[in-house]
Amino acid sequence: MKVLTALAFTALAASSLSFAGANCTPHPKAEWLKPSEATAKIEAMGYKIKKFKTSGECYEIYGHNKEGKKAEVYFDTKTLAIVKSEIGD
Repeated sequence: MKVLTALAFTALAASSLSFAGANCTPHPKAEWLKPSEATAKIEAMGYKIKKFKTSGECYEIYGHNKEGKKAEVYFDTKTLAIVKSEIGD
């Protein structure tokens, strides 16, 4: 029974990690880059954006990086520093 509980806990922890967002530094909204400005700069970094959204205190994109791999990337809303990145195949 302990093994089953441990397996259930491990599965739950792994699933919650895959859905965890990023912890971006909060900035006053007046200091955020405008979404149009942010998307232009992110595309200039080599990303192809399929979806752009605000996620908490971050800008988040879904698309592809310059190598053509799927990318989910969280950016700081003021500096566009990458806070979290998940790159797939």
